[in-house]
Amino acid sequence: MLKQIHFLLTYTCNYECDHCFLYCNPNAEGTFTLDQIQKVLNDAQNIKTVEWIYFEGGEPFLYYPLMLKGLQLAKAMGFKTGIVTNNYWATTVEDAKLWLKPIIESGIDDLSLSDDLFHSDDSDNNSAKIATDAAQELGFSANSICIEEPSVQPPSDDKGAPVVGGGALFKGRAVEKLANGLPTKSVDNFVECKQEELVTPARVHIDNFGNVQVCQGISIGNMWQKPLSQIIKEYNAIKHPICGPLSIGGPYKLAQTYDIKLDDKFIDECHYCYTIRKELINRFPKFLTPLQVYGITN
Repeated sequence: MLKQIHFLLTYTCNYECDHCFLYCNPNAEGTFTLDQIQKVLNDAQNIKTVEWIYFEGGEPFLYYPLMLKGLQLAKAMGFKTGIVTNNYWATTVEDAKLWLKPIIESGIDDLSLSDDLFHSDDSDNNSAKIATDAAQELGFSANSICIEEPSVQPPSDDKGAPVVGGGALFKGRAVEKLANGLPTKSVDNFVECKQEELVTPARVHIDNFGNVQVCQGISIGNMWQKPLSQIIKEYNAIKHPICGPLSIGGPYKLAQTYDIKLDDKFIDECHYCYTIRKELINRFPKFLTPLQVYGITN
């Protein structure tokens, strides 16, 4: 049952983080218009089960007036609202309050701040702490998102191989920048998707190109061609050429289905799945999109 719609308000970001699974960067293209936001919100009401509207990116604060108006529209329509941001705008507490005051006044329900070494140093004056302090002074409690550098961690007991910790998802730029040297497992271990609910998705990410993504880079339809409510109603994971195999037997089944033969070992399910999908892009361009998410630019 769909409960959350996440606007990828823009793929543009002032950072170019190693762990970014959308390959966002200062030159990335793709930003919503106000008319497009309104169209998504109108259709979200038709679905009835949607409770939350999130604005993220990229970095949504780069398009602050558009983000703020989207928050106001969503709240006026009865949705709970949230933002995910890298806090670049939080240079001082007083300045951050200027940015946050209209957002808090809009009735926002969740403000999630990136608070890790990918986005700022660990000093007491990092942007996440500044943003948190500013929000508190305005009477609002912000949440933090911390993604650590992937590292090898000892197993929980004497059995098994070391595992990878840190929280980074091995898709997008993380595969290129963070995967080297980490322990791997045989591909026959990867028989389920552990990150997304593909059969009955509770959330989708939508970009300004209209792609409705159940996982970043896996589209179940384009809402500029068909209403979102109709896409959700008609979606059948088993009949989807990518979600079908993944929901039955994970990345291992996806590779078997399309006879994709790769190196026998990968870090985890995401790493293997993402690599398989890159091999299948030309066969399923309608479903494996946008190319931006796979680090491919025209």
